[in-house]
Amino acid sequence: MEVGLTALFISAFISATLLPGGSEALLAWMVHQGEYSLMSLVLSATAGNVLGSLVTFGMGSLLRVKFPLKTLEKPQHQRAQRLIERYGPLALIMAWLPIIGDPLCFVAGWLGVRFSLSVMTIALGKLLRYLVVAGLFL
Repeated sequence: MEVGLTALFISAFISATLLPGGSEALLAWMVHQGEYSLMSLVLSATAGNVLGSLVTFGMGSLLRVKFPLKTLEKPQHQRAQRLIERYGPLALIMAWLPIIGDPLCFVAGWLGVRFSLSVMTIALGKLLRYLVVAGLFL
């Protein structure tokens, strides 16, 4: 992977964890520059962002092992819990959203949502988001 695509992957990874990031802006700039294929850019950003969300999902899974009966206290975690309890892994298609996305992945892990379905829905939502962002800057 070239340096530019690696930087995009890392930016997308950081953006999907509990840390702030700006992968959409970097993707938009890189699409506008035209140095890389659209597909390479979208796949690099999507892969990094999905991996970051899976780290957050894993953190929730680890917490479930240590605190299986602990009540979620943060309002965004409670919202995420309600969404996941209502829609199951399909709620994770919204993992790309600011503010609610990270808690959705965390709570899904904490609730023990099926991993394979979680990966698919997280990836689909993030892929669609990056396709839209890239398409806007062609």
